[in-house]
Amino acid sequence: MSVDAKLAELGIVLPEAAAPVASYVPVVVQGNMAYVSGQLPFVDGKLVTGRLGEDVSLEQGTAAARACGLMILAQLKAALIPLDRVVRIVKLGAFVSSTADFSDQPKIANGASELMVEVFGDIGRHARSAVGVPVLPINAAVEVDAIIALSAD
Repeated sequence: MSVDAKLAELGIVLPEAAAPVASYVPVVVQGNMAYVSGQLPFVDGKLVTGRLGEDVSLEQGTAAARACGLMILAQLKAALIPLDRVVRIVKLGAFVSSTADFSDQPKIANGASELMVEVFGDIGRHARSAVGVPVLPINAAVEVDAIIALSAD
């Protein structure tokens, strides 16, 4: 089954790829690797802002991380990389805007991680980092970047 068919079966509609907020490109392909810049969480077209442990709940944070994962896939498509070329989600890096006493960053990152497995199956399983930070660009609650192995053209 193609990845697009799998997305349709799951009822997932990818968002429009967001424009960069600074001086960088969303996706760089080098050889058979795609490096996706950190993506911010847009839910229903609105940026999820705030800090975990302060004004963003665990459920909202997990949904925000999932939204970042969806944006990663949207950026690949916008870069004209068919999702069927993905042979492995190699690594996700999750950054969680959180208070000093919040320690559930891995639970938040699961929102993106579980999406990748849901969409890609075993090749969606990946290495990962999940870290807490005091603030993210434009007050985003979560940011996730990715390293993805691609098949040859």
